[in-house]
Amino acid sequence: MKKTEISRKEFIRMSGLGLAGVAFASGLLGAAEAVAGEATRGKGYLLKNVRLETGFVYEEGEVVHTTTELFCVEIKDGKIKSISANKPSATSAIDAKGWLMLPAFRDMHIHLDKTFYGGPWQATRRGPGGVKGMIALEQKILPEMLKTSTQRAEKLVELLQSKGTNFARSHVNIEPTSKLQSLHNLLKALENKKHSFDAELVAFPQHGVFYTDSVPYLQEAAKMDIDFIGGLDPYTIDGAIEKTIDFTVQLALDNKKGIDIHLHESGESGLKTVEYLIKKVNENPALQHKTFLSHCFVLAKLDKVKQEEIAEQLGAAGIGIVSTIPFGGLIMPIPALYKHNVTVMTGNDSIIDHWSAFGSGSVLEKAHTMAQLYGYSSEFLLSRSLKLATGNVLPLDDKGVQQWPKAGDAADVVLVDASCSAEAVARISAVKSLINKGQIVY
Repeated sequence: MKKTEISRKEFIRMSGLGLAGVAFASGLLGAAEAVAGEATRGKGYLLKNVRLETGFVYEEGEVVHTTTELFCVEIKDGKIKSISANKPSATSAIDAKGWLMLPAFRDMHIHLDKTFYGGPWQATRRGPGGVKGMIALEQKILPEMLKTSTQRAEKLVELLQSKGTNFARSHVNIEPTSKLQSLHNLLKALENKKHSFDAELVAFPQHGVFYTDSVPYLQEAAKMDIDFIGGLDPYTIDGAIEKTIDFTVQLALDNKKGIDIHLHESGESGLKTVEYLIKKVNENPALQHKTFLSHCFVLAKLDKVKQEEIAEQLGAAGIGIVSTIPFGGLIMPIPALYKHNVTVMTGNDSIIDHWSAFGSGSVLEKAHTMAQLYGYSSEFLLSRSLKLATGNVLPLDDKGVQQWPKAGDAADVVLVDASCSAEAVARISAVKSLINKGQIVY
């Protein structure tokens, strides 16, 4: 294998190593520093020797390779201004060293507001009694966690950025213990990171909507700078599927928000919750393509016929699934979901907190797990698996026609060293991510 070549399998495999992020290789870093002042003044900058995917190579009708070429990419005001023939001799350009440019990654299920990350090591804690036991534990530990949650959230954002992620959907606790303090603290952290990171927020009743009286806090949060109304296992926690879903749907409609509900229940109550949510979304078309089920483990427990039926209904209703790609006995039917045009996204969920100690911060690792679980070993299927990490944006469409990047696209990208180095991952996101007040973000 030549130094500038890397197989699709090797690229996906590298994600399993965590894809440790760095700023830029020595030459690239120096060039970026040289243009920092110009870029922050809105004059933009030019990248040369940028490697882009350009098409598929076929043998007997099968995709066996992906072609790439080098280009110049001009960026200004957070947008890709132009893509042109490569100019290796352009002395004023940042040299991308032949690295492969990909869409920046998106973590679509994470809890930025509560983490042990960035502080002294603490292992996972488990209260007795399942999720309700964990609620009792949270009620004890959250007041102390809130004292440092802004700083911890910023550290967690930096971890995600080091893995190539520049956008997240974060659930944030809204319940009687935290009230709105967790939201206020997270908004402060995101304000501090606004030059290099974007997020959308889910008002998450972690302690139940009615199990603890979270209703007034959810109603207040819905009027604030959040994007989705969340939920948690309506039957197990609140003991009432229809009552909880009806409240969630009406609150979302009244405040023009989306919905994203945690559903861990894998039995009959889980299926009833899915079917009832489908019914409510079909009755309220304004919620189509704005409603999501996170985890939705019940899908993994259904027989194949029922999986197909529910997947078809989810697709028709415009309800997406956000999966952490569990394995073992909970392998999600992602191929069936894709077949019926269900939007599927992924995220790290917990990263070193009282729920789990195994989050790596890499959504590319999630794409790796999915590809491995479903045997996506062909060049074509491996290339398609990348969309799980990028929020369904791919450089090539299913026919191998280049569809990204184009002039006018947001300049949110990842540059990947194509020399098989698992440590040489750098992300550029125009002025927002490359340069933060004149300094390199890394």
